[in-house]
Amino acid sequence: MSIVVRFPSSNATKQQYDTVHDALEAAGDWPAEGCLLHVCFGDEKDVRVSEIWESREQFERFGQKLRPHLEAAGWNVSAEPEVFEALSVEKF
Repeated sequence: MSIVVRFPSSNATKQQYDTVHDALEAAGDWPAEGCLLHVCFGDEKDVRVSEIWESREQFERFGQKLRPHLEAAGWNVSAEPEVFEALSVEKF
């Protein structure tokens, strides 16, 4: 079952986001298997991320690859992300 993931606000900057994104791409870990949609939004000093994943298991596997890059960029995750079962996912 697909899930929706909302990461908590963490005062991460656009520069930190770009650093993590670039590192994941360089490692061959992005785009991640099972990630259907990734959205980064907010302002330059407080970006937020929401995603839709094919399954919780795929999201959790990716989390193991993501954590070291977040730490290296100084992105302090203050809380666990909110995870919801998707009632409907439609692609247009």
